[in-house]
Amino acid sequence: MKLTAKNLPVFMRVTILSMIVGTLAWELVERLVELAGGVLDLGVGPIGFDAEVLAVWIEVNPGTLLGIVPAIVLLRRL
Repeated sequence: MKLTAKNLPVFMRVTILSMIVGTLAWELVERLVELAGGVLDLGVGPIGFDAEVLAVWIEVNPGTLLGIVPAIVLLRRL
């Protein structure tokens, strides 16, 4: 399926959801490696903004970026 204005909102939702799942999965992998006695820390962040009233911060790790791949593959298969 080609990316059009009609399916862009669906693509954005799936991409954001995939990025969240990828972030959580990478965090789980980091914790499992830590329990095994190793160290795996490839995260960057926190990245965000603080506007006195609202503050948004996100930690970016390789799982966040790898989460984009399933979203693109899923959209192409539909």
